[in-house]
Amino acid sequence: MTDLAAYAGLFLAALAAATILPMQSEAALVALVVTGAYPVWLLLTVASLGNVLGAVINWLIGRGIERYRDRRWFPVTPTALDRAQNWYRRYGKWSLLLSWLPVVGDPLTVVAGLAREPLAVFLVLVTIAKVGRYAVLTVAALGVM
Repeated sequence: MTDLAAYAGLFLAALAAATILPMQSEAALVALVVTGAYPVWLLLTVASLGNVLGAVINWLIGRGIERYRDRRWFPVTPTALDRAQNWYRRYGKWSLLLSWLPVVGDPLTVVAGLAREPLAVFLVLVTIAKVGRYAVLTVAALGVM
């Protein structure tokens, strides 16, 4: 596999995993780390950039989702949207530090957009969460080597 293909594949896996698509990027990162063929700092950077960009896509979806709330085809009820916004108001921006979690992390980034969390605050907190998760995985993978 060429270096460009490896990095592009990791970036796309991380990007897709951060959206509401049911994907995982951790295995791709760990697999590339344990090969020892790529600089670990670059793998961590590429995976983190892809994952944070995916979270920003979710945030943008959340920013625009309100206009579709009353459409028949919309998959989320207005009650569920209100409940999500109330939950976010209760726990606030600091809940974005949990955006790395499976299952709840991706919807949380959508709700942050819905709740109009400023992009700068969103980026700082989500980046801490996403990079932190990948850093722990990378250290664990290096410990296995």
